[in-house]
Amino acid sequence: MTDSDEMRLSPNRSVAVIGGGPAGLIAAELLIKAGARVTVYDQMPSLGRKFLMAGRGGLNLTHSEELKTFLTRYGNSDPLLHGAIEAYPPAALRAWSDTLGQPTFIGTSGRVFPTVLKTSPLLRTWLLRLGNLGVEFKLRHRWEGWDEDGNLRFTTGDKEVFAEPDATVLALGGGSWPKLGSDSRWVELLGAEDIATAPLRASNCGFTAAWSDVFKTFEGQPLKNIGITFDGRSVRGEAMITRAGIEGGAVYALSSSIRDAVLRDGAATISIDLMPEVSAAKLTERLSKSRGKQSLSNFLRKTTHLSAASLGLLREAAFAGGIPLATLDAAKLAALIKAAPVKLTGVQPMETAISTAGGVSFAELDERFMLTRYPGIFVAGEMLDWDAPTGGYLLQASFATGVAAARGVIAWLQPPARD
Repeated sequence: MTDSDEMRLSPNRSVAVIGGGPAGLIAAELLIKAGARVTVYDQMPSLGRKFLMAGRGGLNLTHSEELKTFLTRYGNSDPLLHGAIEAYPPAALRAWSDTLGQPTFIGTSGRVFPTVLKTSPLLRTWLLRLGNLGVEFKLRHRWEGWDEDGNLRFTTGDKEVFAEPDATVLALGGGSWPKLGSDSRWVELLGAEDIATAPLRASNCGFTAAWSDVFKTFEGQPLKNIGITFDGRSVRGEAMITRAGIEGGAVYALSSSIRDAVLRDGAATISIDLMPEVSAAKLTERLSKSRGKQSLSNFLRKTTHLSAASLGLLREAAFAGGIPLATLDAAKLAALIKAAPVKLTGVQPMETAISTAGGVSFAELDERFMLTRYPGIFVAGEMLDWDAPTGGYLLQASFATGVAAARGVIAWLQPPARD
């Protein structure tokens, strides 16, 4: 992504970018390189707070899988989102990271990470570059919508300030982790302007379950190397037992469909394979051996090598089904290990989710990511109505829509062609 890749703007064109996350900052970078005067506004005292949190366990920028498969991770999202990712694919995001001195590598899962793994070195270098390019940052500026003349309104401290840019990019994030800045206040502001938004919903989230008091003692323990199946789709990975329910990567991968079922029906039952690498037939053979004087617990532990938490979940599933574990023969016990049902009764609060689904309807946008009824106002990032699992898909779409919105601004601000 170089200056020559983008069209140039007439001097003194001004653009306001509201939101200092990945979508807003990448938009600011393209716009300043195209010749615009760019000001980034953010209500927090520092930029990229949610971006930093996202990389706390390793910054998963994107994923290495083939683009056709990659796009399926966004479900039934609007074709405009797919087009933005095709125009700024994972390879482009990795090349951009290289320009910041942060080369990337592909992990064993196919996920893509900077070699330093952390967000802070990348963000620090990025902000320094933006500052050197001339981007102005106005922090602690809370966006309050527009005044009667269409000027942007902000509050900062006890003051109210206004801005009248030639174009505006809205990139205020979704509704998760509100303490980091994504507090979704913009839903009300846009609603006042009759801009259609789909309700925000928790995504990549945990769920509640009616655990017994005995099983609650496993709070904080992982379920490693499991398979989870719901609605005909299965994933492998890990999960974490919480006092109120279950969360973790394998759960997040299916969270959209589980969430929709719970919200629709009041509950949803997932199936957990505690030994996905062993067939039911092989497991039945192992469990058919005499246990002699061993207790059932010791026999299962030695025969299956399952963790205490996994064995606890097995007992919990039997207890919930009203079936004493000791009464099951080898085949039925193997079947329960391979498909332990867990009834999920609720969705954890949106504030604790990794991301949110819902947001500004793509029907409100033209092909430039501009609001069709509000010329000069563009929208990017998690504000838009799309949903995706973890694994690099969230950040990829945020960056790609930020790039798309910036290119839309550049195209819209281009001087008319002369005959």
